[in-house]
Amino acid sequence: MRSADRKNQPILVLAKPALLAGALSIAACGGENTSSNVTSPGSEQTAKTKLLEGGASLLQDKAPLAALNAYLDGFHFYNGNMQGQMEAHHYCGHLNEDLIQCVIFDGNDADAKIMGIEYIVSAKLFAGLPAEEKHLWHSHVHEVRSGTLIAPGIPEVAERELMTKIAGTYGKTWHTWHTDRQHELPIGSPMLMMGFTADGQASEQMIADRDRRFRVSSKEIRERRADIPYPAIDPEADAWSKGIVMQLSVEPLSGGSKQGTPR
Repeated sequence: MRSADRKNQPILVLAKPALLAGALSIAACGGENTSSNVTSPGSEQTAKTKLLEGGASLLQDKAPLAALNAYLDGFHFYNGNMQGQMEAHHYCGHLNEDLIQCVIFDGNDADAKIMGIEYIVSAKLFAGLPAEEKHLWHSHVHEVRSGTLIAPGIPEVAERELMTKIAGTYGKTWHTWHTDRQHELPIGSPMLMMGFTADGQASEQMIADRDRRFRVSSKEIRERRADIPYPAIDPEADAWSKGIVMQLSVEPLSGGSKQGTPR
């Protein structure tokens, strides 16, 4: 395989070809059952806008979007505020074997809002980061082990292969549109998000609602994943659990700046 072809391998690369074919045939099982949290203000699309969109859809190449070829559903909370919990729909793709990038939505239907992004790195890449940087990242062991992170619509064997890989990775997540707070527009500062690390942290009702919509059981998934080989977690990850909490704040620059000159 040429390097250019290898670059856009699907995230399910660990699964056997037959399993991938099966996954594609039932992909619809994992879509359009969760609506966005908000309805944003604005006029309804005109016929002209719809026509422009339709033409762009047919004529433009969208290689970066096509590379987001796996769908993961899980939960996040605001760093420093565990009560601020929400479901997060991840659309992800490999950049290479050690780096995955995801766009996060607040739903999976056509009206879903882009909430943010998540970068996922292997333990190998994470080990090379400075400690201060590691404090911005969260582990994925509990998300996989608990059965709360799922890949809707793919065969169980393929999902297990995928989750075995994800369990050893680390994520850095920023939410830019806080629809869980009923913000109808993307206002406010981007917020650093974290993943749950122990039982009892995530709202049982939130998990139950998600399971009902997807017709899955996190409890049963947890039991099936019990024998996955879970790695040790880097002690610098999940820094919030050790009292190290960081968030962004937007402040005016003192004295201003010259046009076009970043400060």
